[in-house]
Amino acid sequence: MFDKLKDIETRYEGLVERLADPKVLADQSQWRTASKECARLEPIVVTYREWRKVGAELSGAREMAEQEDDPELRDLAEAEARQLRERKEELEQRLKVLLLPRDPNDDKSVVVEIRAGTGGEEAALFAADLFRAYSRYAERKGWRTELVSSTPTDIGGFKEVIFVVEGEGAYSRLKYESGVHRVQRVPETEAGGRIHTSTATVAVLPEAEEVEIEIDPEDIQIDVFCAGGPGGQHVNKTESAVRITHLPTGIVATCQDEKSQHKNREKAMRVLRARVLARAEEEQREELAQQRRAQVGTGDRSERIRTYNFPQTRVTDHRIGLTLHRLEEVLDGDLDEIIDALATSAQAEALRRAE
Repeated sequence: MFDKLKDIETRYEGLVERLADPKVLADQSQWRTASKECARLEPIVVTYREWRKVGAELSGAREMAEQEDDPELRDLAEAEARQLRERKEELEQRLKVLLLPRDPNDDKSVVVEIRAGTGGEEAALFAADLFRAYSRYAERKGWRTELVSSTPTDIGGFKEVIFVVEGEGAYSRLKYESGVHRVQRVPETEAGGRIHTSTATVAVLPEAEEVEIEIDPEDIQIDVFCAGGPGGQHVNKTESAVRITHLPTGIVATCQDEKSQHKNREKAMRVLRARVLARAEEEQREELAQQRRAQVGTGDRSERIRTYNFPQTRVTDHRIGLTLHRLEEVLDGDLDEIIDALATSAQAEALRRAE
């Protein structure tokens, strides 16, 4: 591990020099690439340098404890050595985490798809609750959200809502949300006060860049039609809605949110690329690691990952057994405690597999 850390430090120092090179500064593409790599390596290098510093201080404290004749000073040196040893072990553990293979999609923006599951209108209302929670979470993070398409219900729910979250690291946080979410509450339409259970599925797809997924124009079929739902006469009478079908895979993306057919086509292509990329990555995972799926955040939609219980104001994530009694805050976008716990669990599992 430490040979690898030396190589990383050398690589980092070389990148710092490159970023100061006038030729690189003049080429924004080179500068962005080098800057991004430098930022990725910096936490590793800073931790590695602190580990070395603490190691040198530990050696000095041990030497003082061995050579000191004064009992009081020797005790002080031994106490300092214990503290430094603990700090060194903490830094070693952090370095192991920092050196874990990174998900190449972590820095990407995402396409989020929420669909009402079992439960009829109540499931659609729950889908709307989740959409609001993720929108509020994105606001807290300074990310930008953009609605792609939606199928609203008459009482304010969504049968389906698809939106893009743009921001650095969006996928690294939201990827843990993929799966089946369950809600337990008394619907407003329930006269008897009985608790109903409904579900909604969430899919979080890393947004694909055009260079990652090359879609041949010959492989797509584009259909235009009149948009349905709210929007007034112009939306409903003009063929502005766009449906794009990827013929080799049968994947379909539709957008009717904008009045402009051109804008709808652009948004639909973004969703299509993300879905094609997700299909390709899923096939690769099945082929290469069918028996080694990550314990956390697999994205398996058949997996019930979380329950939102309104009578008990409780949220429980079943993957890690985490229960929080602050349902209102979570549905207002305060998701960091849950996501941090899921990320920590995923790191621990990755470390276990690496040993």
